[in-house]
Amino acid sequence: MKLYYSPGACSLSPHIALLEADLPYELVKVDIRAKKLENGEDYLKVNPKGQVPALGLDSGEIVTEGPVIVQMIADQATAKALAPARDSSERYKLLEWLNFLTSEVHKSFSPLFSPVLADDAKAFFKDRVMGKLKYIDGQLAGRDYLMGNQFTVADGYLFTMLTWGDRMKFDLSAMPNLTAYKARVAARPKVQEALKKEGLAQAA
Repeated sequence: MKLYYSPGACSLSPHIALLEADLPYELVKVDIRAKKLENGEDYLKVNPKGQVPALGLDSGEIVTEGPVIVQMIADQATAKALAPARDSSERYKLLEWLNFLTSEVHKSFSPLFSPVLADDAKAFFKDRVMGKLKYIDGQLAGRDYLMGNQFTVADGYLFTMLTWGDRMKFDLSAMPNLTAYKARVAARPKVQEALKKEGLAQAA
């Protein structure tokens, strides 16, 4: 498999999943702004959406959209329990988390990366993100991970966005559950390996 990624982008989530699943893969770096691969090839020929992540399968098929990719990875390594069994009630709970993270948290984060968005608009979206994180902080009470005691692909996704919060100097001190969770996920060896391979400093 080939994971098309940009360092620190949302492609970090499937990168963590691949390492946690112990699946073989190749990393292919993408310049998102230029839509080019490192060898100069046009990334739009790989993924016409022009976004990361994209996962190239051995069959030649390209799969896009992070929440789909991480489930595909988890289902190829069921012994690692990165996702509950298909059709189980717990699997639907994982889907609930993945959908919440992608539609509520990720999409609220995205405008904060815009170089042209006005400061007052960015303040609006930051407040929105913080509200979502406060909800997650409450849900993490008494839990090690989003689904309970078991690390899943949803945790790799949330952790990725928490690293964005670090870059934007978000103050999470009023969210002790989330702060402890972030440190717990960051300490996982496979998470550290993903950060190292992407040239990223460890999240504090």
